[in-house]
Amino acid sequence: MPQHILSVGIDIGTSTTQLVFSRITIENTASVAAVPKIKIIDKEVIYRSTIYFTPFVSDTEIDGKKVREIIEQEYQKAGIEPREVDTGAVIITGETARKKNAREVLKTLSGFAGDFVVATAGPDLEGIIAGKGANASKISKDKGCIVANLDIGGGTTNIAVFKNGDVIDTACLDIGGRLIKLDRETMEITYVSSKIKQLADSIGVNISQGTKLNLDQAGKVAARMAEILEEAIGVKPLSPQFEMMLADHDLRRNYNIDYISFSGGVADCIDNTNENNLFQYGDIGVLLGQAIHHSKLVQEKKILKTGETIRATVVGAGSHTTDISGSTITFTEEVLPLKNVPILKLTKEDEQLPFDQRSSIIADKVKWFRLENDRQLVALAFKGVKNASFETVQKLSRCIIEGMQEILGLDVPLVVIVEEDVAKVLGQALKTNLQFKKAVVCIDSVKVENGDYIDIGKSLANGKVVPVVVKTLLFNC
Repeated sequence: MPQHILSVGIDIGTSTTQLVFSRITIENTASVAAVPKIKIIDKEVIYRSTIYFTPFVSDTEIDGKKVREIIEQEYQKAGIEPREVDTGAVIITGETARKKNAREVLKTLSGFAGDFVVATAGPDLEGIIAGKGANASKISKDKGCIVANLDIGGGTTNIAVFKNGDVIDTACLDIGGRLIKLDRETMEITYVSSKIKQLADSIGVNISQGTKLNLDQAGKVAARMAEILEEAIGVKPLSPQFEMMLADHDLRRNYNIDYISFSGGVADCIDNTNENNLFQYGDIGVLLGQAIHHSKLVQEKKILKTGETIRATVVGAGSHTTDISGSTITFTEEVLPLKNVPILKLTKEDEQLPFDQRSSIIADKVKWFRLENDRQLVALAFKGVKNASFETVQKLSRCIIEGMQEILGLDVPLVVIVEEDVAKVLGQALKTNLQFKKAVVCIDSVKVENGDYIDIGKSLANGKVVPVVVKTLLFNC
């Protein structure tokens, strides 16, 4: 029989904080005689909160008390008690994730209700989440094409490129609608980011905090910001300022983008032709949207209309489905249980690469989960092959160890998840090649995706299997 669970999603972003409640339907899709397989078969958004400006105590500190007050107020407006919520996700994104007390705010909210996925999403992971929320991932799979989603928020533009449903590239630029803030009455600039000031200087526009901003200046800066996005996508040659605007790494651009989609708050302004409310939000978000509307991004690329824009990250929340691992597994019992471990999954193309190239891909993707200089436990996932030879398993083991060096340097176990039934022999090879100096958890018969989080419980059935909770960030798709 289908079962209904109540889920909440909370997104604390650079510009906005919002909340969504969803009703998730789960059901055992296996036959009567088969091993149970619980799947999500339906999702219905039952409440969308007001969109609030994210409260800050200062430029470097989130106002955790006010954030909690917002969440409590929205629970009351929705008529939902915390005890009624079965699961959920609290995600801090954008420039907000860089604030010094982001983790403390997460801890405050993580126990508010349900079994939360709690994460501070760096730019790469945020881009992936938003791309899924904007349907870019699903469309790329359905159409068999490459889709680049640009999630343009208040402080950053996170780009995720999807091919056949898989993430193949990511980048983040310090381009956003609230990198210039102003008093709507006096037009006095109350904040301008250092990078945007330098970008403005490069085109002869002098702006600074405390001075007045006129429409001509704002329009020129917004147009230059849109040009930087054109450069990122490859429809305009790179300028000397492009590298400065990168938050981290650039796109590879060794592929052809078939479609572009937009999400984030600025996405709502791209088709906004109302000239009377250009500064209605006290920033240049509307002007940036209009500049994108007139840019080569729209003129030279096919544009996908998305179901979600400003709510792309928050629509859907953490839901979970409990599963049991395969029985041919290897694990170090003392490190269990593990909770809220983010998934790094290799694509089909990744798995077809030679082992030395594959290890480099793993090492690069591990960086998706790094926030500033902070590193965290990440579980490596891939499909694997059936009936792999001893030599293949050994090469795969060494490839994983080389690619996961950043994780192996932490005081955490090496966690590997394989779909095919090879975890026992692979786990033993990993332990041997690590000279039994590192805890290893290698499980199989579990399917996960990028953007998921996983809990692995203590062993059952005399150590033959482990219970697994895969927490999926659900999206409007």
